[in-house]
Amino acid sequence: MAANAITLFRLFLTFIVIGLFKRSNAYIDIACIVTILIIFILDSVDGIVARKQNQTSTFGAVFDIAADRIVENVFWIYFAVIDDRISFWLPIAVVTRGFLTDGVRSIALTEGKTAFEMSSAAWSRALTSSRFSRGLYGLTKMLTFIFLPATLVLIDIYPDVPIVATFSSVSVSIAYVAVAMCIIRGIPVLVDGWRYIKPEPE
Repeated sequence: MAANAITLFRLFLTFIVIGLFKRSNAYIDIACIVTILIIFILDSVDGIVARKQNQTSTFGAVFDIAADRIVENVFWIYFAVIDDRISFWLPIAVVTRGFLTDGVRSIALTEGKTAFEMSSAAWSRALTSSRFSRGLYGLTKMLTFIFLPATLVLIDIYPDVPIVATFSSVSVSIAYVAVAMCIIRGIPVLVDGWRYIKPEPE
């Protein structure tokens, strides 16, 4: 399926980026930043392709979520390791939220409910599955993972230029906003998923 191939390609590009960034020269680093942009654009493309080719499936939905989780966790952990401005608490928060929500979603899936079918209340759907919420969160993550490496490149090239320090502060602020949105969007999943968690029979 073309959509799943695009998703797999995104994962491949993600590991190429972390394998090359900050290991050669500024031109390679800039190419990596452009590649990150492509990775996030492809995140929208795979869904569009699946719908247009009428190839949506439960596996495709789960695979897409898993790929999203891998991409964001890899980038969060990587930048927390190489960038002193990023607290290790940020990837810990994102990874923990991912394990909790995906665990609940896997239980709901046994009841035949995909991630976006779990939402029952209007406020829950607005936070988790609405195009606005998903688009805004995707944009925030994309800006985070473009601004963070871009700042590192600028610091290397122009270490004493005041505007670079401002750019650095903005990039870190966006990172914190992205994590806050990650946590906020996870709350409805846990609330909606609670009804699928059944006690073991005695």
